[in-house]
Amino acid sequence: MTRAALSGSQFPSGNLWKILPLTLLFCVTFTVPAFAQEKDRLWRTLSVSGRGVETTPATLAQVSLGVEIQGKTAQEVQQEAARRSSAVVAFLKSQNVEKLQTTGISLNPVYSYTNNVQRITGYAANNTVSFRIPTEKAGTLLDDAVKAGATQINGISFVANDEAIARAQKQALKEATQDAQQQADAVFSALGFKPKEIVSIQVNNASAPPPPPMFLRAEAAKSADVSTPVVGGEQQVEASVTLQISY
Repeated sequence: MTRAALSGSQFPSGNLWKILPLTLLFCVTFTVPAFAQEKDRLWRTLSVSGRGVETTPATLAQVSLGVEIQGKTAQEVQQEAARRSSAVVAFLKSQNVEKLQTTGISLNPVYSYTNNVQRITGYAANNTVSFRIPTEKAGTLLDDAVKAGATQINGISFVANDEAIARAQKQALKEATQDAQQQADAVFSALGFKPKEIVSIQVNNASAPPPPPMFLRAEAAKSADVSTPVVGGEQQVEASVTLQISY
């Protein structure tokens, strides 16, 4: 049966042992250089990371303010807090503020301690909202919000608008890429190597760190003649890019 199977082949059975070594040699001859090239491409690389920082004007004020009410009964306190909060929200809506949202609602007992004995003496309610407003309008709006019923200005920070941040992100990425390329050129020049191609690109976050909040007191807006001064600034957008370059 073995002879019959071999006789149907295009190769004579007696010469099969001579053909196989030649075939294996042919495969090895062409496979080994390809493997060596791939290994050489992977090991002879330089990795560099570049950083880009772009600043953009902070044209928006992110504000957090609230209403705090204290009284003897929970119902009384909650109703008064709701009434004043509604007035503040209605005022803010009339000013066309952006991204207006409720950020907190709380009602807690107020305790006193006498002779190491704790007892409830009243309740405190607190409702807070946040919103965005153009920086140049923030001072006057804060004063008017206090007049409308706000009792707390919890904080204010300054941010750029979404379009400006998007433009700054692209520019920061461009700067980071150029920085990485310049670093690589300096290394290759110092070592006398010639770069071949970029084999890997890693883009890290191009993000705008959250701006630090500024804290104001509502009492600052009591004067009817002078509005609360609010001065914006700039927001930074950072990006980093890592290049892997063969040589």
